[in-house]
Amino acid sequence: MAGPEVLHSTGGPVLTLTLNRPEALNALTPDQRERLIELLSDASADPAVRAVVLTGTGRGFCAGADLRGTGATPGERIAGDVARTLRTGAQRLIAAVLDCEKPVIAAVNGTAAGLGAHLAFACDLVLAAESARFIEVFVRRGLVPDAGGAYLLPRLVGPRRAKELMFFGDALTAAEAERTGLVNRVVPDGDLAGTARALADRLASGPTRALALTKQLVNASLDTDRATAFAAEAAAQEINMTTRDAQEGLRAFLTRETPHYEGH
Repeated sequence: MAGPEVLHSTGGPVLTLTLNRPEALNALTPDQRERLIELLSDASADPAVRAVVLTGTGRGFCAGADLRGTGATPGERIAGDVARTLRTGAQRLIAAVLDCEKPVIAAVNGTAAGLGAHLAFACDLVLAAESARFIEVFVRRGLVPDAGGAYLLPRLVGPRRAKELMFFGDALTAAEAERTGLVNRVVPDGDLAGTARALADRLASGPTRALALTKQLVNASLDTDRATAFAAEAAAQEINMTTRDAQEGLRAFLTRETPHYEGH
C-alpha cells in the first residue's frame, strides 16, 4: 500500500516536507498541493517550527502539475475556468511558500520542471543535488508560464535571462542554475539531505521573528518604491525591537556573549 503523498516530519525545530510520488517524479496532484498549503500555513503559526525543508523522494523533486484526471478537455472549458484554476491552485501554493513566516529551504533532489521549478524558486534558499535539473517546460507544451514563473524569474535572474529560459525551455543543470543565481549551492547527491538539515538547523537557531520580517521586506522590495521600502523597514524594526530575541541579541552584544535565540 502506498504511503502518504506528502510526508512531514519534525526534528527539533525543523519541519521537513517531502513530496512522495516517486513513480511520477513527484508531479503534483491537487490533493498534494492543498496539503502543502495547509502544512506551510501551520508552520507559520507553530512557534515550535523555526525552519522548513522542502524536498522529494526518488529521481524527481517535482515534475510539475499532474494534469491527468483534471477534468475537462479544452473544448469543454468555458471562459474563466483556466484563470480560476490557476488562482485557486498553483498560485496559492507559490504564495504559501513566499508568505510562510519561517525560512523555507528547497532541497532539489532531481528534476524540477514547470510548477516544480517555480516551487523551488519561491523558496528562500535553494540547494541542488548535482543530478538536479531545472526546466521551464511550458513552451514545450505550447503554454504560457504559470505558477508565478513570470513574477519569480525576472526577479531572480533579470528579464533577458528569464525570457531565454522561458522562450526555449532548455534544461538547466544544477551547475548552470547556480551560475545564473537560481541556486545557492550545489552539493553531491548523497550530501543533499545533510546539507539542507545543517542549514535549516542554523536558521532554526536564529531570531525567528527577525528572519520572518527580513523575508517579508526582501520579498516586497522589488515591488515598491524607495520611500515605501524605507517606511516598511522602519516599521519592521520597530516591531522586531519588541521581541525577546532582539533584546537578547543586544544584551549579548553588550556583554560580548553568544546570543541564545528562542524564536520569540
